[in-house]
Amino acid sequence: MLQEDRHNEFKQAFTEDVIQTLVAFANAKGGTVHIGRRDDGTPCGVTLGKETIQKWINEIKQKTEPSIIPDVDIEVIEDKQVVTLHVQEYPVKPVSTRGRYYRRQANSNHLLSAVEIADMSLQTKNSSWDYYIDREHTLDDINLETVQFAINQMNRHGMDITEKPIDFLKKKELCTENGQLTYGSYLMFKKREDIMTTIELGHFQDKEGIVIKDSIRSKSNLVSQVGEVMSFIKKHINMAVEFSAEQTENIQKWDYPLEAIREIVLNMIIHRDYRSAADSVVKVLPDRIEFYNPGTLPDDISIEDLKTNNYSSRPRNKQVADVFKDMGEIEKYGSGIRRVVRMFTEAGHPSPEWKQISGGIMVTAWNANIFGNNETAFGNNEEKFGNNETDFGNNGRVVRLNEAQKDTYEYILEHEGCKTSDIANHFEKPYRTVYKHIQYLLELGLIERVGSRKSGGYRIKQ
Repeated sequence: MLQEDRHNEFKQAFTEDVIQTLVAFANAKGGTVHIGRRDDGTPCGVTLGKETIQKWINEIKQKTEPSIIPDVDIEVIEDKQVVTLHVQEYPVKPVSTRGRYYRRQANSNHLLSAVEIADMSLQTKNSSWDYYIDREHTLDDINLETVQFAINQMNRHGMDITEKPIDFLKKKELCTENGQLTYGSYLMFKKREDIMTTIELGHFQDKEGIVIKDSIRSKSNLVSQVGEVMSFIKKHINMAVEFSAEQTENIQKWDYPLEAIREIVLNMIIHRDYRSAADSVVKVLPDRIEFYNPGTLPDDISIEDLKTNNYSSRPRNKQVADVFKDMGEIEKYGSGIRRVVRMFTEAGHPSPEWKQISGGIMVTAWNANIFGNNETAFGNNEEKFGNNETDFGNNGRVVRLNEAQKDTYEYILEHEGCKTSDIANHFEKPYRTVYKHIQYLLELGLIERVGSRKSGGYRIKQ
């Protein structure tokens, strides 16, 4: 039985509400107004004169901008005349009536906000907010080293960019010839920190998120923020090193699949609504990590659509997404969530949860607790080590490292041949404390010394 929904509306007579509904349909996926039906869909009929239909059409044309002209059909149902006015999705949006803009949502008409009106106009032009010129900033506000880093990343992923940073920005339409930046360019490469890109990062002791152990606030450019957020997360989750005689390399195992976590972080940074006054928030809790990002989904896309890939991707910030795609950070638009679910599943973790909340999207990644509890007691400047080794089958074992040991191990992994003093200087830790971490890793067989006593250093043991 016919009922009111996203594409159908019942009216007993032709009124201003009919025009409002036609506008809402034109700004969505199209729809039909049935004039001469009660709210329950039963026909009540409408009386038509010789010029009635033409008057209705003229009134609709005069009161809509741009003008819409519906298709008209007259039906006789139970000896009663019912008129249907049908409009398709309008190609140039948004359409208004009396200076107001509506869009169909479920079975009602939604009055659009100024931001929604702007977004709809930009989508019609196949553009987005971040392409527009930022009148407050110029090339002097850009960190050219960050631009060069992006260029280097693009070249590593198959591109051949030979331009200098400023010429590159102009070629990619990230700034004008006279040096005016787009909003996207400023966000991605800005030199100074500001509140436009604030991400609140917190590490909590309890599952309720009340007792905070560590927190920082990131306000840097988007290209740098990916690494900053990942560093904070890695600092506050557990890492184990699995090794055995049969393995050629030690294997790092984390509480979460890091590649999937990075994908969530990238989505958070790339698709955030930077016009919102709200900040992005990342909370690392004992049993989960929560990611909150300002900006809801389009009305015609649900959370279930995201999970099943049953939607057409429309990046909120197309220019930002395009640059990150060229850098090799994202594979293609709209495929990130499927990859995240797959990586969590393959790692034996429950799938993350997505939900819309408080004008944004919340993603919750659950800790499978596969490494157990790894609490560390701290003295003045030195860690008190307990038994950090755990049996792992017959041929090997898993070693759980506390935060300081983990940092030392990762630094050596990335800086082969480094000395104790290098590590101490990098982390601003006492030499004696770092020396103890190194001795512990040597005892476990995770690292080895190479070179002479004076000039040698450490590397990961294969």
